Amino acid sequence: MVITMPAAFTIERHGDPVEFKPKVVARHLSFYYGAVQALFDINLTIPENQVTALIGPSGCGKSTFLRTLNRMNDTIDGTRLEGKITIDNQDIYKNGTDVVTLRKRVGMVFQKSNPFPKSIFENIAYGPKIHGIRNKAVLEELVEQSLKRAGLWEEVKDRLHLNALDLSGGQQQRLCIARALAVDPEILLMDEPASALDPRATARIEDLISELRSDYTIVIVTHNMQQAARVSQYTAFFMEGRLVEFDDTEKLFTKPKEKQTEDYVTGRFG
Repeated sequence: MVITMPAAFTIERHGDPVEFKPKVVARHLSFYYGAVQALFDINLTIPENQVTALIGPSGCGKSTFLRTLNRMNDTIDGTRLEGKITIDNQDIYKNGTDVVTLRKRVGMVFQKSNPFPKSIFENIAYGPKIHGIRNKAVLEELVEQSLKRAGLWEEVKDRLHLNALDLSGGQQQRLCIARALAVDPEILLMDEPASALDPRATARIEDLISELRSDYTIVIVTHNMQQAARVSQYTAFFMEGRLVEFDDTEKLFTKPKEKQTEDYVTGRFG
């Protein structure tokens, strides 16, 4: 299959055409768990340095799609992918792809915070060490920089050797974001990153997502449509393994093109 990607693509925002460079492109993507098909012929272009939200009811395929972007589904026996996903025009499923390098480029934050049972410092330094960084001064700078990007440095700078599991839930999730940032990814995937947090901690995560957008391409799965409206510039609505609609977030929520989208965002089902 030969797919020619445009250097830029145009989508309407606030009534005006806006041109963006595509970062991730999925074409004719289908995905199977054994004999069960979970994704059906997905065609989606994700713009660079924007936040794209994936919404839809439980089991609609949005988390499965998210995990295809860094090949996390490869860890599940019996899975199969058809079609193509490119990042910066590079096919991430072609033979010989270095999956470790791919996951360095495409970081991931999960629904439940999952710090390692190590110190705060060692949690952040873990990824850079795997990728060969051993110099103590370099590691210290990376840890500080990553914690600052995640809005956590001022809260933990005097207790970097404290066990990360002693942090609050919201702090643990920001630590996991800092850990993902420490290896300098280009793309950050977030799977329901605030669903287990209280409103105050959720607001901190949402503010952080908005701050990080200028440096990273962010794709977030969320059940919370208000959250999608607050943090994303673009939204993709999934239903039963199919991409129903993709558009500017404000437009998708206020003037959706598809009846299924309208029914979902107005609460008629889902």
